[in-house]
Amino acid sequence: MRPQNLIALFHQYIRLEKSLSPKTVEAYLHDINLLQQFIDNRKTLDKVTAEDIQQFMIYLYDKKIEARSQARILSGIKAFYRYLLYESKIDLDPTSLIDSPKTARYLPTVLSIPEVEAIIAVIDLSKPEGERNKAILEVMYGCGLRVSEVVNLKISQLFFNEGFVRVIGKGDKERLVPIGKTAQKAVTLYFEGSRKELKIKKGNEDILFLNRRGSKLTREMIFLIVKELANLAGIEKNVSPHTFRHSFATHLIEGGAGLRAVQEMLGHESITTTEIYTHLDKEYIKSVVALHHPRWQG
Repeated sequence: MRPQNLIALFHQYIRLEKSLSPKTVEAYLHDINLLQQFIDNRKTLDKVTAEDIQQFMIYLYDKKIEARSQARILSGIKAFYRYLLYESKIDLDPTSLIDSPKTARYLPTVLSIPEVEAIIAVIDLSKPEGERNKAILEVMYGCGLRVSEVVNLKISQLFFNEGFVRVIGKGDKERLVPIGKTAQKAVTLYFEGSRKELKIKKGNEDILFLNRRGSKLTREMIFLIVKELANLAGIEKNVSPHTFRHSFATHLIEGGAGLRAVQEMLGHESITTTEIYTHLDKEYIKSVVALHHPRWQG
């Protein structure tokens, strides 16, 4: 079968049957096209061998593509060949014995509780956007939401009487996340206050966080808001919206929350992703001992 036909079938499968997000679908197709370009006209995709895949990975390394990106590309290609094997388009999966490159696990930037409070404290509530910005930060920190989940959060997804927010995460997967009284209060003040003064554009009536023109906020706008507030608070760390999600998880772990509960709240598909926060907790404990133990320095 022609390579483009195989790719088209895979495209249909991951988009319709697997219901992957448009970004994931785009990434997978990009990965397969990279492999297609590498093998060029030497053979078709259904004739690729394990040696070809190994040479392709060497090619990516020689192009100075970092290990994390190499691993992601290989993941897309593995998904493609698993599909071909499942559909009996090939007899052997050439990627089955290919190991993913080892990637370093970087500990994300985390704010201390006083730093979170300092950033929220510098919000100017006398400005029209002040109540909104405070509500955004309280929700990000109080619920551990991704920035994409924040911008798409709807009023109809708030269940304050029950103490939950219904979140639509990656791959359109839903989860219920607890929301505390502090975040609830900030959202209510914004909803009953400055949001009511806006002329809301058609189609945005159910969107919680709106810009001055009554439209949904962009991810970029929230990045700018967070950066500006962190600078005003004198925080020298590299702070982004995701920093509040990391801080949410880290402070829960430090407080004794179970890993499974944190995984559920963050919407992580694999608990290994959540486990990074146990490493953060160890670093935190070490820093506390280093700071306060009289014989730490020797």
